[in-house]
Parts: sequence; C-alpha cells; structure tokens
Amino acid sequence: MSEPETKHVLVVANETLAGEELLDAVRKRAEEGPIRATVIAPVNEPSAGYVVYRNSRRATAGRRVDRMVAALRATGIPAHGDVFEGGPVAAVQDVLALEDIDELIVSTHPEEKSGWVRKKHVVGRLQRLAGDRPFQHVVSDVTARSGSANVLVIANETVLGEPLLDRIRQRAAEGPAGFLIVCPQSDPTASEHPEAERRLRAALTTLRDEEIEAHGQIAHPDPYTAAMQIVEDERVDEIIVSTFAGERSGWLRRDVVDRLRKDAGVPVEHIVAAAPIGTGAA
Repeated sequence: MSEPETKHVLVVANETLAGEELLDAVRKRAEEGPIRATVIAPVNEPSAGYVVYRNSRRATAGRRVDRMVAALRATGIPAHGDVFEGGPVAAVQDVLALEDIDELIVSTHPEEKSGWVRKKHVVGRLQRLAGDRPFQHVVSDVTARSGSANVLVIANETVLGEPLLDRIRQRAAEGPAGFLIVCPQSDPTASEHPEAERRLRAALTTLRDEEIEAHGQIAHPDPYTAAMQIVEDERVDEIIVSTFAGERSGWLRRDVVDRLRKDAGVPVEHIVAAAPIGTGAA
C-alpha cells in the first residue's frame, strides 16, 4: 500500500497561539492523517499614526510562533512558522500565493474579545480565501485561562506623570497584564512627532526597566478615535485614560472619558495628573 499523502496545513493565529485549544485541534488533525504545518502570526498595522518600538510587537508574536512550532514538533508534526505584517487577510493571501496549502486552521479569541470576529469579519474573509480547502475556526479563551489582560493606555502630555506610571505599576502588580500606550498626535499636519515620541519612549523604557510588558504608538490626534481604532483592531480588556485636571484638559471638555465608557465595551479608568508634564493639555 502507498503511504497516505501528507497534507500542508496553514495555522493562522496571534495571541491564541498560546491556547491549548489550537494545539489540540492541530494534533487531532494529525491523528486523521499525516500533515505538516506552517504557522503564521499576523501583526496588524495601526489604523493611523506611527508605531514606536514596532519591532517589540513583532518579537512578541515571534516568540508565540516559536513556542507553537516547538510544541508541534514535540508531537512529531513537521512545522515551521513566521510573523507577517499587514494583518491576517493580507498574510493569508501571501502564503496561499507562495505555497501549496491544503487546509486552514484559524484561531481567535471568543467573539466578544476578538477584533478579527467582531469588527473586521476576518474569519469569514479567510474562509472565502480558502475556497474549497477544508477550513476550521478554533475559539480559544486564553485570557480567561491565563488571567492576563490587555490594557490600553491613552495619554499624551501626561504619559510621564507619576499618577499614570504608578497606576500602571499597581495594575501590573494586581495580575498579569500587558500595556499598549497610545499617544494621540499633538499636530495631525506634521509627519513627525519628536516630542510625543520622546515622552513615549521614556515611559516605555521606565516600565520595561521594571519588567512590565509595554508597547506604544503615536496615533490619531483625536483620543476617542485613537482608542476606538485599537478596540476594533485588537483585544482590549481594560482602558486607562490619563488627563490633566478639570478645565486644563481639552479631552475632558470633549467628554472623551465618558464617551469611551459608553462605547468601548470594557472598563475605563480615569487618571488625573496633578500638574502639567511638559507643555500643552491632554
């Protein structure tokens, strides 16, 4: 008898690469017949703005890929993997154009936590790209199991203020969490934002020196829009907004905190900086 054909399975996930549900799904598929796996972790580009420390997010995704590839190989499944920028649809299009893929397994968070499912309709788009190929969607609630939260921090002039940094430290001490710090642009007409980037780099360096997982980006000039774009693109479990007090804050005059509490669908905490940090008002 001839040996059964080895099928080439494309595994698509990012944060849920850490989920046992995905690993179990690939193992079960291997029990049905020989496979080899290509594992990809798409990394979304921000909807607007400039990424600070872009490579850190790519490196985090790369570590997830490496762990999944190692776990598959440990069970006897040939596997390799890589990180793709540009989002999941573009990544899968590229792989399908370059490699002979027989089947797809796509993993996401549960619908209420997954930007791929809730807003972007990514799973449906990927299924259409798969065409006649077998397609499996695996839901993995890694947040509930690990307890690790994704915390979105919105701040600009106040990003180096001790009230905000102390709250981030406190939140990190309360339980596992990663922080994405978004600084809305001060001047949307400028191509570069050196002061905002300097503040953001300094805040990230401070937190990372204390072994707190933190990434950052300069984003849309409107803080509400900047926050909601991240909520739509990525899993966000909590939001922290930092502003100056009272009338010093243009953000408060525009009801940014209350609007986010109404629309973001996650807890929103407001931190007030007692005194200006640098110039301007956030």
